[in-house]
Amino acid sequence: MSVDTSRLRKFVAPEYIYGIGSRKLIAQYAKNYALNKIMLVTDQGVIDAGWSREVEKILTDAGFEVVMYSDVSPNPRDFQVMNGAEIFTQNGCDSLVAVGGGSVMDCAKGIGIVVSNQKHILEFEGVDKVEIPAPPLLCIPTTAGTSADVSQFCIITDTKRLVKIAIVSKMTIPDLALIDPETTLSMPLTLTVETGLDALTHAIEAFVSNAHSPMTDVNSLEAIRLIIDNLPKIHENPEDMKYRENMMLGSLYAGLAFSNASLGAVHAMAHSLGGLKDLPHGLCNTILLDKVINYNFDSASDRYRKIADLLNLNATQAGDSFVRDDMKRFLKDLKQSLDVDKKLSELGLLDTDIPQLSQNASFDACLVTNPKKLNALDLERIYEQSI
Repeated sequence: MSVDTSRLRKFVAPEYIYGIGSRKLIAQYAKNYALNKIMLVTDQGVIDAGWSREVEKILTDAGFEVVMYSDVSPNPRDFQVMNGAEIFTQNGCDSLVAVGGGSVMDCAKGIGIVVSNQKHILEFEGVDKVEIPAPPLLCIPTTAGTSADVSQFCIITDTKRLVKIAIVSKMTIPDLALIDPETTLSMPLTLTVETGLDALTHAIEAFVSNAHSPMTDVNSLEAIRLIIDNLPKIHENPEDMKYRENMMLGSLYAGLAFSNASLGAVHAMAHSLGGLKDLPHGLCNTILLDKVINYNFDSASDRYRKIADLLNLNATQAGDSFVRDDMKRFLKDLKQSLDVDKKLSELGLLDTDIPQLSQNASFDACLVTNPKKLNALDLERIYEQSI
C-alpha cells in the first residue's frame, strides 16, 4: 500500500522545562544525561549579567568539571565554532551547556556537530547534511526571541564569503532546554524589543510558510497573540515578570513553529545583511517584515487574513488591498511605539551593497519555504524599499 508523502507532516522538539527558576535544575538534568566534563558556552555579556557563573557554580557544586568557552560574538563566526571544537577535544569534554542568546546556542550547536563529524562547520550548510549526532547539548536561553534552544536551525557566519549559512538538521536540536523567563531581566530594553520582534517574525513566517501544518499553525497563532499583547507592555514596564513570562512563552511557541515549518524571505534577507554587514539580526527582521508581507500578500492572502483577524484589523469583510495596507500600518505603528522604526540606510547600508545582498539571500535555505517565489531581482526591490 503506497503512502502519499505530500500529505504527511512531522514535528520535532527537544525536552524543555518552562518557568521561573528552571535554570537551577541544570545539575539535576546533567546527571540524568550522565554528563561528566562539560563545556559551558557563553559570551561576555552573559558572564557580566551573572547567569554563566551561576550555572557554572551549580554544576561544579554538584561535582561536574566545567570548561568555559566565551569567545562568541553576535552573528557567531565559523572560526569561533572551530576554536571551540578544538578546545572541547583538547580538554576531553563530553557534553555542552549553552547559556546565552541565539548566537551562543548556535555556536554550541556548531561545536557539537564539528566534534562528532570531524568536518569544518561550513561543510554542513543546507538541509540534513549532519550525519552523526552531536554530544549532549543543554540550553539555557537568556533572550526571548531566537528560540535556538528548541529549533533545528544553526546559523553561522562564513567569514570568507561574508554570508550567514543555515544548517538545518534534527542533529542540531538540543537535548534539553531550561527556559527561565527570569534570565531575560538582564537584557537591555533595545535587545528585548529586537529579539521580541524576531520572535514575531518567526511566528508570521512559519504561519505563511509553504511547509506549515496544523501543528505549527497552533503554535504560530498563539505566539503572535502573546507577543503582540506583551511586548509593548514590557517596553513600558521592563521589570514586570508577568509580561516577561508571557513573552518567553510566545518566543517558545514561535520557535516550535518555525523549527518545523521553516521561515521565509525576511530571514533569508536578514541572514544576508548579518553576513555581509554584521548587523543585528532582530533589527534587520524588524525593518524587512512589513515590506516582505507587502510583496508576499497575494500568494498567501488567506493566511495573512487570519493574522489580521488576530490583530483585530477587521479583515473579514475588507478586500485584500485594504487588509494588506492595514497590516503594513499596524506594523509601522508597532515599530514606532517600540522606538525601532528604522531604515537600513541608518545602519550603514549603501545602494551599492544591494546586488551582493540580494545574490546572497537568493541562495538562503529559508527562501525555499517563502509563500511566493522570489528571485534576486525581487529581493533587490525589497532591499531598495527598506533603505
